[in-house]
Amino acid sequence: MEILEYIVENRLILIPVLYILGEFIKKTSFIKDKFIPMVLLLVAVVFSILMGGDTIINEIIQAVLVAGATVLGNQMIKQVNKEE
Repeated sequence: MEILEYIVENRLILIPVLYILGEFIKKTSFIKDKFIPMVLLLVAVVFSILMGGDTIINEIIQAVLVAGATVLGNQMIKQVNKEE
């Protein structure tokens, strides 16, 4: 089972948006790296609610899934490129 099976189709656009935002935040050093996932989650919640279409609880769940997929994807890229 994959996480993408649970994400509503119109929320998938948030994954690359959050990824790019996370990379931008990381390069600006405005926010410490350990807080980037939390910032991405908050942004995902706001965007998901603004996109509307369901109850607030479902929108928050979608935001958590989207933010999780973004962070998971980022970590997978880092681990694959990691030299040991």
